[in-house]
Amino acid sequence: MISRHLVLLTAAIAVIGANSLTLSPIAAAVAASFPGRSAADVMTAAAVYGLATAGSALLLAALADRIGAERALMRALLVLSVSLGLGAVSPALWTLIAAQGLAGLAAGVALPSIYTLTAQVAAKGRESQTLSFVLTGWTLSLVVGVGLAALLADLLHWRAVFTVLALVAVVLALGISRCRHWGISAGGETRSSSLKALRIPGIRSVLLNVAAYMTAFYGLYTYLGPHLGEVLQLPASFAGLAIAVYGLGFGVAAPLGRLVDRHGASAAACVSFAGLMLVYLGLMAAAELPLVLLALCLAWGVGNHLGLNLLMRQLAELDPVQRGAIMGLYSAITYLCVFAGALLYRPIFTHYGFAACAWASAMLVLPALGWALGQWRRKQAALRCRSET
Repeated sequence: MISRHLVLLTAAIAVIGANSLTLSPIAAAVAASFPGRSAADVMTAAAVYGLATAGSALLLAALADRIGAERALMRALLVLSVSLGLGAVSPALWTLIAAQGLAGLAAGVALPSIYTLTAQVAAKGRESQTLSFVLTGWTLSLVVGVGLAALLADLLHWRAVFTVLALVAVVLALGISRCRHWGISAGGETRSSSLKALRIPGIRSVLLNVAAYMTAFYGLYTYLGPHLGEVLQLPASFAGLAIAVYGLGFGVAAPLGRLVDRHGASAAACVSFAGLMLVYLGLMAAAELPLVLLALCLAWGVGNHLGLNLLMRQLAELDPVQRGAIMGLYSAITYLCVFAGALLYRPIFTHYGFAACAWASAMLVLPALGWALGQWRRKQAALRCRSET
């Protein structure tokens, strides 16, 4: 049975994701409200949001270990609602940019808190299934949130988008404050920090895999649209459909989390990362075939969900006492890879095309596959030793 805790956490991710994703489709409408400004100028707010989120996740996420993840999440959602409200009434573009910067600071605390709470409310033996459910919040933000935002901007005004998101954030903060039994102590004596978390045995190899994994995804995702529109000369609606199909694949993968719990994370990681490599190689081979690319986007969403689930689960299990700081490192790396992927893949796409980008992504997943195989072999060796004794 789905608990109220999981619904609140999933909705919180959906709101945060919606804010980060909706600015692009409504950028032209926003720019029209500020004379002399273009849609590209408006997207500066998205860049500031991403940098603020990364910085906040790196420096402030450890608050979840000190005051309790549920308190940190509640306060972050309140700050997010204030920032969204400020965005809705912005008289000039610079105030909207500043508001998105504040929203990024809130998101940098909220996301690690959500992942921490997810790990702590999950029933034993159902960790991956629980995490998969909460991760569907990203699908909601991508498939539902972006569409509704564009509709609101067309029917009412772009300011209505931020107003609605602000109200939802307030409702979620109140819901979290009234929800009990999060399975953790409120507040604590833990003095956690990102630097301290980096000393945890095994964390650096996992974080390196996260960096490579996220760069592989964001690098290719960034240039999927330009490839479909500029190279294949397909309409913008086809690019939107491809993104929606990816989001659908990401969402339908949620029930597969129970298979991870049933068969073990190490075996599932080997299969998932190998499968994702094959998907990237398939995208490389089908770069000039639009319908095949569309079908592969579905598989891409499924593979990316499972791989993400496994990496996050591994991080969450390293040190429960410092989960907030650990998930802060994860979130910081994720948002930095948004920039790194776009930057590193640009010359590849410009000179060699989308197929070369897909090949690069496949190679970046290779370290994660090697790490997973190593984990699986060690587990098998341990089982053999136990059986012999």
